[in-house]
Amino acid sequence: MGRCYLQLSFEERIKIAKWREAKMPIPEIADRLSRAPSTIYRDLKRNHFDGGGLPELSGYYALNAQTMSEKRRALHRKMVQHPQLKAAVEHGLKAGWSPEQIAGRMRLEQHGVRVSHETIYRYAYSKEGRAEQFYRHLPEHRRRRRPRGYRRYQRSHISDAQNLSNRPDRVAERVEFGHWECDLVMFRKEHGKINVTSLVERVGRYTVVLRNEDRRSKPIMEALIQGLSALPADARQSITFDRGSEFSAWQRLKDGIGADSWFCDPRAPWQKGTVENTNNRLRKFLPRSTEPTALTNRYLRSICQRLNATPRKCLGYRTPAEVFEAKLVDIQNRLT
Repeated sequence: MGRCYLQLSFEERIKIAKWREAKMPIPEIADRLSRAPSTIYRDLKRNHFDGGGLPELSGYYALNAQTMSEKRRALHRKMVQHPQLKAAVEHGLKAGWSPEQIAGRMRLEQHGVRVSHETIYRYAYSKEGRAEQFYRHLPEHRRRRRPRGYRRYQRSHISDAQNLSNRPDRVAERVEFGHWECDLVMFRKEHGKINVTSLVERVGRYTVVLRNEDRRSKPIMEALIQGLSALPADARQSITFDRGSEFSAWQRLKDGIGADSWFCDPRAPWQKGTVENTNNRLRKFLPRSTEPTALTNRYLRSICQRLNATPRKCLGYRTPAEVFEAKLVDIQNRLT
């Protein structure tokens, strides 16, 4: 059951100010108010008045503290008070912009009334925002906001030698064929644990999509081995992952198909930008609202065929399929 936090009242702040002036210890103030000491410490810090050039005026004043608190709590109400502002934010979200991009654009265009990205998030998860399910417009569509630091990096299963900074230049610069990037495409939690592996070859942008029943690492690695084993060894030399626990069984790749594994820095998925870009393309066919239990291998193959048959500017307007097939022919010619 969730905890309900009661804000300090004006009467409590009057007592705090009076007792602090009398040099009463904070633990005793907290005990008298039946509050946690951390609550008192927090309020004294957040609502402290800074006298600027007149340090003798600095301190904790009940009326000032109450005003500062109410001002903070009213931040998300700006979108209630200004319907046009709310409509502009909603339009930006529907266009695929993030709250940070919307807020930054408003600053750039010097809107008379504008919001920060934090205000947008606060509104989305406020009582008013939840009532109209405003969170559905956010990029992640989460019903509940994750606390900061929710995803903690665990690196016990990855050695420093496998860091992306140690990946050979010929791989980083896309000179050598046969090096892939991998990620998972997730769906809404209410649809279960089924997800999709997206796999992209860095030189030709050739895409492979595989269905997974859950996020357990060993089955995911076994599916990668099965999906790539038909290729010649020079076409499956390495795979780059992020630090997610779903890729912790990477050793199986080396044992199964001889492929090396490279890992992005912590909290830096942008370092595998090829597959991240491909995921954005896949979302056209596999939005988060997709019912994954209905996904068939035949449908996933049809998505791959469409992506691999699309001309790409970075390939001189050749298709990924054309480049991939040409590279396979080169490998076969070298082996004969």
